[in-house]
Amino acid sequence: MAKQMKHQQFQCCYQNWVAQQRLDLDELLQALTHYPTDLDYLQLMTKKSLSHFENYKNTRAQLAKHDGPSFLAPSWGSTFENSFLWIGGCRASLIIRLVYALCGSQLNAHLEDFLEGVRHGNLGEISSLQLKKIDDLHANTIRDENKLSSHVASLQERIADDPLVLLANEGTGVREASKDEVVDKAMDAHARDMYNVLIEADKLRMSTLKGMLEILTPLQAVEFLVASKKLHLSLYMSGAHEGM
Repeated sequence: MAKQMKHQQFQCCYQNWVAQQRLDLDELLQALTHYPTDLDYLQLMTKKSLSHFENYKNTRAQLAKHDGPSFLAPSWGSTFENSFLWIGGCRASLIIRLVYALCGSQLNAHLEDFLEGVRHGNLGEISSLQLKKIDDLHANTIRDENKLSSHVASLQERIADDPLVLLANEGTGVREASKDEVVDKAMDAHARDMYNVLIEADKLRMSTLKGMLEILTPLQAVEFLVASKKLHLSLYMSGAHEGM
């Protein structure tokens, strides 16, 4: 019963986050439509969206203390959504790759205007200085991702080490009560390690997002957040239709 209640809490946390994403998307779209030149308002919307992500991250961290591994392969997410996960969420580098893709698509969409000297101030008009900062952020993010991925691999390999390897063999002479105690301790230690990795991955996602928003102009930042929320909600809806 306790395990089921925890699962419901985890699922509720995620469903609330999805609902918040929808609300944020509506507000961001309204900002783009009605206040594209109001820099203060655009910055306010960006900070509001970032604050919601921070709140979700903190809430999830509190819940994950009780069962960190559940958040790495969540049963409340669809198999389609989970296929995109990296340590409990999207890769931090996906944030940067999305900006690269948006830059290219918007430049192509407004190429004629651009050649005629018309400027929109959108993601298709990333400056050389901005691009250099984005490239640096990308390199640092990939480096940190690789470190975390390597750490996860080490934790997974450790499962085959003592004392669990002894329990996998018959005739070790270990009493059943001792076996259970050893297994419980090993699993608890592994769960704590995976929880710590999840927290580090979330910190990387947050720092990368903040770094990107600091590089972009207020209008570009809102455009990026709109695209990222549309992507996340599209993945969620695609998974919701599984088996239909």
